[in-house]
Amino acid sequence: MASALEDLSQFDVSNEEKDRLVAEVIRYVLFKTHQTAGCPIKREELTQLVSKNYRQRALPGFIINEAKEKLSTIFGYEMRELQRSRPSSASQGRSSQQSVSDAKSYVIMSKLPGDAYKKYVEDANTAHLSGFTFVVISIVHLAGGKVAEEALWHQLRRLGLDERSESHPVLGNAKQALETLVQQRLGRKR
Repeated sequence: MASALEDLSQFDVSNEEKDRLVAEVIRYVLFKTHQTAGCPIKREELTQLVSKNYRQRALPGFIINEAKEKLSTIFGYEMRELQRSRPSSASQGRSSQQSVSDAKSYVIMSKLPGDAYKKYVEDANTAHLSGFTFVVISIVHLAGGKVAEEALWHQLRRLGLDERSESHPVLGNAKQALETLVQQRLGRKR
């Protein structure tokens, strides 16, 4: 605890302010994860949340680390940092350090053992939508973060999904299922 207070003194932020910022980050991460069905949260979003009233350069990293610790000890979630490499066209005109920092994002994962997770958390009624979402996000990710709708449907047809079919045995109207993902900002169309 003494080292945390020493670390806090370098930011000229009170313990109450730190707790409020940590709580804001935790609230944002939990709500955003629920709202977007587990899609990664950009570090930039969390940094903006912390730095809207504070200008200390290292404060967002400190607050995010505190939030990671509390998510783990209180909520039983591990907040993992992902680092994607951006396509080279996106980093033209930027320093490579800024490009790497922009690409960082976080996901939270339950620390529950697999059998307890399956028994108390997993929902068999929505598993098919989770699988479909995972496939679409994977295709988009493998395409470099953006994919034309035609290219996406080409890949989905290889898996047996056709946009013209309105009677898929699990998804029903596959095109409508994809549109729902797009509306939730999980899939990306061009």
